[in-house]
Amino acid sequence: MNQLKTVVLLGLLGGLFILIGAMIGGNNGALLALGFAVLMNVGSYWFSDKIVLSMYNAQEVTEEEAPDLYRMVRQLTVQAGLPMPKVYIIPDESPNAFATGRNPDHAAVAVTQGILRILTWEELAGVIGHELGHVKNRDILIQSVAATIGAAITYFGYVAMFFGGRSNEDRGGGSMVGMLLMWLLAPLAATIIQMAISRSREYIADDTGAQICGHPLWLARALDKLRRGNEAVPMQDANQGTAHMFIVNPFAGVGGLSHLFSTHPPIEERIARLENMAGSAER
Repeated sequence: MNQLKTVVLLGLLGGLFILIGAMIGGNNGALLALGFAVLMNVGSYWFSDKIVLSMYNAQEVTEEEAPDLYRMVRQLTVQAGLPMPKVYIIPDESPNAFATGRNPDHAAVAVTQGILRILTWEELAGVIGHELGHVKNRDILIQSVAATIGAAITYFGYVAMFFGGRSNEDRGGGSMVGMLLMWLLAPLAATIIQMAISRSREYIADDTGAQICGHPLWLARALDKLRRGNEAVPMQDANQGTAHMFIVNPFAGVGGLSHLFSTHPPIEERIARLENMAGSAER
């Protein structure tokens, strides 16, 4: 169901982008928007991993430098049937982790110093399994596409607001109202869709990660600790544009209507799903 949801949401996001292009410049505008989206996605596909690793000052480690962590990643990688990713440690005491890379052959797993301090090795194995689940499911590519299209929709919304529609002749009162609504609502809709995609991929990565490590409760216990750890030691230099990459949101938790704008599902729901998975495996 979450896989189907991702396909539908990506289709809606792409359709919204092309619609905005058409409103700005007709058929030519739609083609321009499509070309712009392709260009942005190609750039994101090739360079987003280098950008985000540099953003958080992640340091690559070898087996000699971090033998226990490196061997754990290698063992879980074998269990997942994946190539060995590069391993990074982020010099931050806030407990968190993420995976990046354009495909399984060019993947990286990064963990913070904080997560290494508070988790047991079993719990850390659940976290690494989750991140390898993102790699296995190619979530880095999917979420990069969603993020770049979402950013482009916002950009074109501003273009529509300040430069108008298809021609000067169309800039009557009704057209200006339409442009104003598009400027306000299109970026909002794109953000909601993008966040929904991110949440659906987190659920899938939880399922895949639990299968990779073989123990859903390891990941469930890790998520509970990470929730409390992030409340105690929030990540000071986190960037909103990369929040979806982390195993738990590095920002303060949200509830109510603001859940629509959260990059992650509620941790309580994720833990409950993993506990149900463990219970089903025992029966």
